[in-house]
Amino acid sequence: MSTILNTNGATLEIPRILDPEGFKCAIFTAKWNPEVTGALRDGAIDVLRKAGVSDENILLEDVPGTVELANAAGMALRELTALSAVIVIGCVIRGDTPHFDYVCDIVSDAVSRLNSRGETPVIFGVLTVENQQQALDRAGGPLGNKGAEAAVAAIEMANLHSRTEGIKSDRFRKI
Repeated sequence: MSTILNTNGATLEIPRILDPEGFKCAIFTAKWNPEVTGALRDGAIDVLRKAGVSDENILLEDVPGTVELANAAGMALRELTALSAVIVIGCVIRGDTPHFDYVCDIVSDAVSRLNSRGETPVIFGVLTVENQQQALDRAGGPLGNKGAEAAVAAIEMANLHSRTEGIKSDRFRKI
């Protein structure tokens, strides 16, 4: 997962949201591997709720698979106003064909391109694993819940955007 955390199952510290009333998050979840993606989604929702985000400020939508997460995130950035963050959740398990590589490349490249705009953060909550057990270990198992970690990353990135909103480059603090 290319967000920011690797808790390895340790207690996850939930940051304070700088603008809790204005915080709105869209979570798109791939239907493929639902035992895993559902647990990741639930972990993300749990963190957002604990941080004080109301249910009406959490948009939940399912998409057919991991590749479709890119389209959903792009649509959200274009069509939905005042989003603080978008989280995409999926699980790609390596198989016997190169399909794994294609799917991983497509979604990671798309999320990277959306993020490079510097606008609303899109958090990569996609597991790319060798087998089902590795996925389960990261979806609430002994290695934590990567969906919960994605929600923490969403809060931290939204806070960064809140802190820097309207600041001109000449007003950055000196080191």
